[in-house]
Parts: sequence; structure tokens; C-alpha cells
Amino acid sequence: MQNFTKQEIVLIKKLNTPAKVQDFLNGLKFNFEKDGETLKSPLFTFRARRAHCMEGALLGAFVLSLHGFTPYLMHLKAEKGDYDHVITPFKVGKFWGALSKTNHAVLRYREPIYRNIRELAMSYFHEYFLDNGKKTLRQYSGLLNLNTFEKDWVILEGDLWGIDEELDKIKHYNILPKSYLQKLRKADKIEIKAGKIVEWNK
Repeated sequence: MQNFTKQEIVLIKKLNTPAKVQDFLNGLKFNFEKDGETLKSPLFTFRARRAHCMEGALLGAFVLSLHGFTPYLMHLKAEKGDYDHVITPFKVGKFWGALSKTNHAVLRYREPIYRNIRELAMSYFHEYFLDNGKKTLRQYSGLLNLNTFEKDWVILEGDLWGIDEELDKIKHYNILPKSYLQKLRKADKIEIKAGKIVEWNK
């Protein structure tokens, strides 16, 4: 089984704050999964130098764990027709922030200023919309602690579909009552335009 080299560990250990980890994740190309769906372990995401949101979340959680943070994932669930998102919550003192790997101008890093994970999840609500302006974020999950998995998840050569399944099973919380769905105002045209900005082209 492969493992991180000493040189790789030296580099990773320099990423000793959430902000530095986020900068590193931003520098990775986006994984468009052109050859089929993937969910690489942190080792293979690190070496591929590309990631989609969950691969970035897993790598970010691993790096944070080397610096005293608990490696968490949170699932942001959208309604049908839109894509879900996965982030890496972290806690500094009493407050929560999040790492986020995305190809868009929105749904990105969150400063640790939120009092609980609901506040953190809600910070993504107004940025979560389709090209027609419809707001689609519906649920957020409880925290999935990656320490509950065997340690070799970090370096496995295969895809980590088991973690994806556990994240889907964990308790989810509604963001708003169903009775309010029809009352939601659509995003403005300028917001929709900004939401179409991408960092990496296919």
C-alpha cells in the first residue's frame, strides 16, 4: 500500500491553518470526472493535483487533522435538478468555519464566525441557485467524523464510496419548512451572472 512520502508530509505540514489549506485547495485543478465518477483518497487527490468538492473536502479534512482539528464533513443537499455540495467544517474557539472546493465564484470558504453548524450551513443558502434564479438548498447533514473510519481511508487506492454512503445516511436537517418553498424570491440577474463564473474550464 502506498503512503505519503517524507517530502509530501513536509509540504502538507506547512499548511498549518485553515486559510492555508483553502489556498492549497484553490490551487488544485477541478476534477470534471471525464473518465467516470471518482472519489479519491487524500493521497491520490494530492498526487493528481485535481479534485471535485468531496475529494477536496476529504483532503482538506485530512490536512486539518494533522494540525489538531477533528476531520469533519458536512453534506449540503439540494433539491432534484441541482448538485449537492460537501464541505469541511472546522472549529476555532467557539466558532465554526468551512473549507470548500468548488469551481464556481460562490459556495466557497467560510471564516470561523458561525456559532453552530446550522448557521454555517445557512450561510450557503442564498448562493445556492439555478440559472433561472431558483434557490435550491434544502438540507444540511450532521457532522461526519472521519476518525470513525479505519485510518487507511487516507491512502486507499480505490474510491471511497463507503464514506459517501455514510454521509448520505447521516441525519439531515431541513433548512426551511416545505410550506415556505413557494414564497422564495429568485436570485437577481446580477447574482445569476456572477454565479456562472468558473475558475477552471473543462
